[in-house]
Amino acid sequence: MDRNPDRTDVDGIARDVAAFYERHPYPAPIEDLGGYRQHWDDERRRADACLFWPGAEHRDDRRILVAGCGTSQAAKYALRWPRAQVTGIDVSRTSILATRKLQVRHGIDNLELHELPVERAIELKDDFDHVVCTGVLHHLPDPGLGLRALRDVLARDGAMHLMVYAPHGRTGIYMLQDYCRRLGIAATTADIRELAAALSLLPPQHPLAPLLRNARDFQDEAGLADALLHPNDRAYSVPQLFEFLAGAGLAFGRWLRQAAYLPQCGLLAASPHHARMAALPPAEQYAAAELFRGSMVEHSVVAYRGDHVHAQPVAFDGDSWPGYVPVRLPDTIVVEDRLPAGAAAVLINRGHTCTDLYLPIDANQKALFDRIDGTRTIAAIACNDAHRPMARDLFQQLWDHDQVVFAAHANASARGNTPSNREGDRA
Repeated sequence: MDRNPDRTDVDGIARDVAAFYERHPYPAPIEDLGGYRQHWDDERRRADACLFWPGAEHRDDRRILVAGCGTSQAAKYALRWPRAQVTGIDVSRTSILATRKLQVRHGIDNLELHELPVERAIELKDDFDHVVCTGVLHHLPDPGLGLRALRDVLARDGAMHLMVYAPHGRTGIYMLQDYCRRLGIAATTADIRELAAALSLLPPQHPLAPLLRNARDFQDEAGLADALLHPNDRAYSVPQLFEFLAGAGLAFGRWLRQAAYLPQCGLLAASPHHARMAALPPAEQYAAAELFRGSMVEHSVVAYRGDHVHAQPVAFDGDSWPGYVPVRLPDTIVVEDRLPAGAAAVLINRGHTCTDLYLPIDANQKALFDRIDGTRTIAAIACNDAHRPMARDLFQQLWDHDQVVFAAHANASARGNTPSNREGDRA
């Protein structure tokens, strides 16, 4: 959904976007990443790898491209994956310089930086196991060109993490963008400060009001400018996103956090329309969930090359699931007080923004959940065949609700923490 339909000057849009980020680097530059580095340990890295490559042996030496890296994202990935080789590209020299300062401060030696548009990623003359592009494509003059450029540098067995804006939850933002255009409000310091003051007077019924209370983008000058004064901005509904991926030769893998899109999770499971929604093909389920929820401001997706069998083999309708090794997602918390009737615990993923997405489990289920240690298969956790039906139901629920990911390859229970030979793994 293009919010700037009258703009057809591709080169002019590109210049405007580049100039915007020179004046307003995003996110606002930070001085230190020491806390971020401590946040990532081997267990968190393993869970992250299983989310993108459940069917592959664990590796921590992948080649990573952070496309449109802003002021710190590439440095964060280099700290997150110290044995990986990370490349960051951005059209903004100011953003690259901010990242380079972090690189120097933290002695990051596994990071390369290039002032380069996403559309010219092929000039890196390399391919990448992991391509990360979040909050970027929807600002390009030709997002399809940018996505195809990223697909062209994605290794055949690689994974892509994309985030684009979603239209319905951003209704209030688009109203205020139009407001700013009509009043001639520019991305100057004076106008941004005046806009911030005006927003404090916004009626509480305005569609933007919930975002003003909860979204970080409205807490500083850079975020406010990026949200309301950006020169080019579009959004993608679920059907538009699937069309966008297919047009670039990519295949949908999963949502980064999938529970909000699934009819079996949260309030959608209690809806009188649950059976109708569950009978739809998956893409139609996701589209219906977006419309029903109405508050999604972005879509984060894992995608793979369409010409290669992708790495999301997780399914519970065959006979492979007993061999999966469940790995807890680190944002999961276990609540054991003020519980619903019959529950021994409630599981919550703190990354969810929808408050209905929690999973009550009973005492028998909790006993199985407590046996998850990242090494046992589901079969080993269940202990005997009599417990397998309950285990299958529980672990599918845990997967659907973003409580666990799985190591689903043949040698999963061996943990596989030793990196495999790069030449043998890369197609």
